[in-house]
Amino acid sequence: MTRDECVAVLRQNCGNRNLLKHMFATEAVMKGLAERLGEDTESWGLAGLMHDLDVEETADTPETHGLVSAEKLEGMGFSDEIIHAVKAHNDHVPRESGMDRALYAGDPLTGLIVAATLMHPEKKLAFVDVPFVMRRYKEKRFAAGASREQMETITDLGIELEEFIGIALVAMQGISDELGL
Repeated sequence: MTRDECVAVLRQNCGNRNLLKHMFATEAVMKGLAERLGEDTESWGLAGLMHDLDVEETADTPETHGLVSAEKLEGMGFSDEIIHAVKAHNDHVPRESGMDRALYAGDPLTGLIVAATLMHPEKKLAFVDVPFVMRRYKEKRFAAGASREQMETITDLGIELEEFIGIALVAMQGISDELGL
């Protein structure tokens, strides 16, 4: 499927604009990580874009989140690698590939960066830098739902946390209009 086709599917399945923005942000972060690691930016981006396809559908059964998405993605002809990453981002299967690990670590980081941006006096991604995000990261109660433990697993890919935040921040700044930030 093309990205445009994927976005159309997301718009049909996700009524929450902030959820859509989260998936766009995760796509951008995944592309940035793929570029840094010499991987296929298109497939990594699609994994990030489609990873939460079922969030609204599985709201009452969170233990099935990721599994329902995986079934849908399989029916749409997505690769086994993308389907596995979507399952792995919610611990349904072990994280084995770089894509699995990147999606697991990158998913919560987008929320932390958005929350940090909204705390910034300018409330725009263009004005946010790595030290600002790192200060928020160290505040345990700030964006408490964004798992620091999960983000820190990025070191499994040989990327230090500050570099990871920098990659994600640049990626999200690149789509700031789409994110409304």
